[in-house]
Amino acid sequence: MSNHKSALQHTTTDIHILVQSKPFDLPDEMQQLQSFFDQQDQEVGAISSFTGQVRAAIEDQSALDNTGKLLALSIEHYPGMTEKSLLETCQLANKRWPFKACRVLHRVGYLTVGQPIVLVLVAASHREQAMKACEFIIDHLKTSAPFWKKAIFENTAEWVEAKSSDQLAIKRWQE
Repeated sequence: MSNHKSALQHTTTDIHILVQSKPFDLPDEMQQLQSFFDQQDQEVGAISSFTGQVRAAIEDQSALDNTGKLLALSIEHYPGMTEKSLLETCQLANKRWPFKACRVLHRVGYLTVGQPIVLVLVAASHREQAMKACEFIIDHLKTSAPFWKKAIFENTAEWVEAKSSDQLAIKRWQE
C-alpha cells in the first residue's frame, strides 16, 4: 500500500487539509489541534468532530444483483484539486460560522469494512459554530469534493454514486 499524502495549510484561520492513505489517529489529531491553541492562547469553547468509516453495506446494494458481501471501498481522488475543493468548503463554512481552526483528513486507497475514511474537526468559540461548520463541511465533502469510491464486493465491484439523501442534505445549506 502506498503512503500517499498531500496537504494544504491555510494561514488566516488555522485550516489544515490532509489527504492520505495511512490511517489517522483521532486522539493524536485532537492533541495537535489542542496544542495549536495552547501555543496561540486562543479562546476555544467547543470542538466538534465527525469520523466516518466504511460500513458493511451500501444503501443501494439491493439494486445490484448477486454482489455478495461488501469487502472494501477503493477511494481515488484528484491530487491538488481535492485539497483545493476542501479548503474552499472550509472557508465557506468559516464565513457562515466563524471558527478558530479546522482539520479535515480524508483517506484514499483500499479501505476495508470498519476502517476510518474521514475526520473533520472544527474548533470555535461556541458549540453552535463548531457543530454547524462541521456538519456543513461533511455534507459538502460527501457531494462535491473530487473523490471517487468503488465498492468492492465478493463477486463484483461497482462505482458508488452520491446518495439522494446526501443531495438533499446539501440543499438545506443553500437556503
